[in-house]
Amino acid sequence: MVKKMIFGEFVAQNIKKYIAGIAALVASSIVQLTLPKILGIIIDNLKEQSKQKKEIALITLGFLLASILLFGLKYLWRFFIMGRARHLECFLRAKLFAHLQTLSPKFYNDKKTGDLMAYAINDIGAIRHASAFGLVFLIDGIIINVASLLVMVKTINVMLTFWAMLPLMAAIIIIFKLGDVIKDRFIHVQESYSKLSGEIQENISGIRVIKAFCQEDEEIKNLKKSSLQRMETQMEYIRLSSLLGPLVQICFGLSFAITLVLGSHMVFSGKISLGDFIAFNTYLGLLTGPVSNIGRIVEVWQRALASAKRLDEIFNVKSDFEHDNQLGEDDGCENKHLRLAGEIKINNLSFCYPNTSRRVLKDISLEIPQGKTLGIAGKTGSGKTTLINLLLRLYEVERGKIFIDGVDINDIPLSVLRENIGYVPQDNFLFSAPIKENIKFFSEKYSEDEVEEAARMSCVYENIIDFPEGFETVVGERGITLSGGQKQRVSIARAIIKDPSILILDDSLSAVDASTEEQILKNIKQILRGRTGIIIANRISAIRHSDEIIFLDKGKIVERGTHDDLIKIKGRYYGLYCAQSAEHELESTEEGAV
Repeated sequence: MVKKMIFGEFVAQNIKKYIAGIAALVASSIVQLTLPKILGIIIDNLKEQSKQKKEIALITLGFLLASILLFGLKYLWRFFIMGRARHLECFLRAKLFAHLQTLSPKFYNDKKTGDLMAYAINDIGAIRHASAFGLVFLIDGIIINVASLLVMVKTINVMLTFWAMLPLMAAIIIIFKLGDVIKDRFIHVQESYSKLSGEIQENISGIRVIKAFCQEDEEIKNLKKSSLQRMETQMEYIRLSSLLGPLVQICFGLSFAITLVLGSHMVFSGKISLGDFIAFNTYLGLLTGPVSNIGRIVEVWQRALASAKRLDEIFNVKSDFEHDNQLGEDDGCENKHLRLAGEIKINNLSFCYPNTSRRVLKDISLEIPQGKTLGIAGKTGSGKTTLINLLLRLYEVERGKIFIDGVDINDIPLSVLRENIGYVPQDNFLFSAPIKENIKFFSEKYSEDEVEEAARMSCVYENIIDFPEGFETVVGERGITLSGGQKQRVSIARAIIKDPSILILDDSLSAVDASTEEQILKNIKQILRGRTGIIIANRISAIRHSDEIIFLDKGKIVERGTHDDLIKIKGRYYGLYCAQSAEHELESTEEGAV
């Protein structure tokens, strides 16, 4: 896919620049080939006393003009071909990132961050290198080699050319034999880079845990071991690829030795002129670059092919979601701006995570009318977050199980579905950016007033304005400069500002105190007027005012009703309520004693 469709798309967009660059490259190669012949003519003319100085001066001027023209042509092909290679790198990286955005959580469960970083940096870099130097060396090498050989055969001497080329042909054969081995070793190099990159990323991300458990020395040992393995893999690759340069140099040394011995004999015997002998050696010198680069070309293209193969594995991963028969394709406006009412109906929903047989959800059936709020309680691992993931279609949902506004969730475009849902997950991920950008999620459609109002509704406004830089305060990586409660409230503000039809809070108030929670819930109740709400919480206080509450246990709804209904039946919900009430009373007693 990456080698055909994506490259084809990029080349089609830049075909004129590639034509101009290749034309300049071909022209520069042709001009370069004329220089040795002109030099030979100048030398032969200098030997002949009868030649006029003016004639020699004109030939020399032609040599100078050809050199200037060669400079201009080289600038042009570098600008067009090398420049396009940089654009290709950005193009591929954007395509890769866009593709990664379509993949399901299952893909990310199987792939490490270090692997994906290696794809986006090393592999795309290898392809860029091949489309720049690899392409130039290939085209230039073919033209220089073929044309030089033709000139050497046609205008100088066939036998001299034959004997001079023998060592070079042997070198070329050996280089191509080593090509596949180089490719395999480069794949191992990339894999070792992915492994090391992943370990470094994990150690940096988990540095606070490492320090808390005093595991610095152990992690340094592990990282050193991986680094040494990476070095050994790289050295195996270098040991092989470094043979190519010396091999070519030895063969060229043999060619020049043959030329000096045989060529000088031909000059003395009158078979070729001194100018031809110098021109022949100059052409042989011209071949030094392209032939020396054969090893590099093979290496660069083998690396690029290995990287393209690795990228193909990613691009060939299909999204788990179907996109056919989607609602709103002919409505005359962008799909994602369609407004859902928010009525949710779930029929007999059961679910197993991919590659597992254990049912995480079992026969879930419920209805949430538009404008109503559902509270969900249950132990850790009871399936609460899984149910929300299915509503967001982070995993594929069986048809006929979930309906929104009477439409099967599989028939609603993902852009429409997710644009209409405001979701605050358990993992309150914040970007290393100003608080303002985190709330509006880098969108320019929200005004300053809307950002501030969302912050007020989530009860984080006062905290923000207390910071020296206010809403421009950069929160650091993953929001590290904020407290847990502040991160939760900024995440809630990010969901509120979307003005969604469906608002989902997944245990999003666990890090705030009771009074702040009460104020946030009061504000959310106001926001939820006319909207559908789903609140998952371990605290009874967060869901007690919901229109309906369900209690999940081992993936099943074991209790359902209003807060008062569930208290009356004195089941699991009641047990949780009593435990939390007793805890609250104990805390109040201790505070009173203090």
